[in-house]
Amino acid sequence: MRVLFTHSYFLHFDNKQLKTKTPFPPLATLYAASVLRENGYEVKLADLQFSTSSDDIKQHLENFKPDVFVIYDDSFNYLTKMCLTNMREAAFRMQKLAKAYNIPVIVSSSDATDHLEKYFFNGADYIIIGEAEQTLLELVNGLKQKNNFDPASINGLVYFSENKVIKTPPRLVLKDLDQLPLPAWDLVDITEYKKTWLSGHGFFSINFVTTRGCPYKCNWCAKPVYGNRYNSHSPQNVAKQIKQLQAQFGFTHIWFADDIFGLKPNWLKEFNEAIQELKIKIRYKIQSRADLLLEDENIKYLAESGCEEVWIGAESGSQKILDAMDKGTTIEQIKEATALLKKHNIKPCFFLQFGYTGELIGDIEKTILMVEELKPHDIGISVSYPLPGTKFYENVKRDLETKQNWKDSDDLHLMFNSTYDANFYRYLQRFVHYKFRTTQAIELLRKKKINKRMVLGPYYYFKQIGLKKKLQTIEPDAGRLF
Repeated sequence: MRVLFTHSYFLHFDNKQLKTKTPFPPLATLYAASVLRENGYEVKLADLQFSTSSDDIKQHLENFKPDVFVIYDDSFNYLTKMCLTNMREAAFRMQKLAKAYNIPVIVSSSDATDHLEKYFFNGADYIIIGEAEQTLLELVNGLKQKNNFDPASINGLVYFSENKVIKTPPRLVLKDLDQLPLPAWDLVDITEYKKTWLSGHGFFSINFVTTRGCPYKCNWCAKPVYGNRYNSHSPQNVAKQIKQLQAQFGFTHIWFADDIFGLKPNWLKEFNEAIQELKIKIRYKIQSRADLLLEDENIKYLAESGCEEVWIGAESGSQKILDAMDKGTTIEQIKEATALLKKHNIKPCFFLQFGYTGELIGDIEKTILMVEELKPHDIGISVSYPLPGTKFYENVKRDLETKQNWKDSDDLHLMFNSTYDANFYRYLQRFVHYKFRTTQAIELLRKKKINKRMVLGPYYYFKQIGLKKKLQTIEPDAGRLF
């Protein structure tokens, strides 16, 4: 049997990410394709990330003539977890094109999990819920049997039968990730990724994962694929993968896409030892929590193994808001973690979030002051985004508007009734970004470090001035933020 894989993330449908020039191959898709190939199936990847139309899938359907078509989104990439409607429409279009050729359609994605009926209505035959490799293998094995196949026998599956949606029992997640074959990197044309990175940043970065899942319970965080479990590859396995793939592709930087990197006791120590033993030279960035970054030894291991950037889910400078989010961290921990990272010459970066229920101008002011005081290397700002399956979604779903998903990652529309108008938060996000960049440009100028951020200082400043006026027009009390 021939199985054609694709995913529904198109850079040209997300202008912000297109300009950012930081594309990553669909890693979860490569794992799934590798599992099927190891079990005797002929697989192909139609990687349409750089395509300008979802209709480009037609040439792959016609040339490869698959027996099964699988839309398998990269569940490790936060952009796919956002369930953007531009990508949903692309998935629907590809489903319909496959159905025109009478090809069975299987979907594995966060968005399909949240919107089952919509995907079935637009051509999906089967939707996989949760960790998908084993479910996909059993499903394709079943389709191969044709008349003897009963989908009800497969855990982790949803299908449409007799005018109703049928869900089978959930599938247990894989505990030993080293059992998985290596991702099918040979299916990716790496040329466009490398060219984009080099032209935009002067180096080439690629994505890895060492774990699946997250045991923490921030009440706005959706985990439709891997849930609250936390399972990991061995550090030795990860180091060997890096060594092998670096020789093949020539990257000098890695984004570890784990929700939480190096949580298991001694994992960071052993990873550092494996990196040193294999004489790997690499720079990398990770995501973590403030409370996990307070052990000096762990930060030392990160630094020695090549970590240069840590993104902390800081979220807010107001303890009231962190507690409302069930974040489980404190402002003091954010301060301590930031100082410890800087001590080891690792760049601390903050994820921030505005618009959470109950947030007032005073809370926003505390967040801005925290950024000004701690001076992170970079910030990423979003507005609160309720996704099905979260406590936050349940709390605000009565107030949700007709629009319940962003169309792209720069949409930033607040879709529920919060303290202030939706436009206030959209302008606020941009204002804080420009204010931060202006401050950085001034500091770079003072240190006589000439780079793009320093040169753009006047642009950032005047953008900030325009946004101040817009914010005060909507909310007079916003003057406190300036």
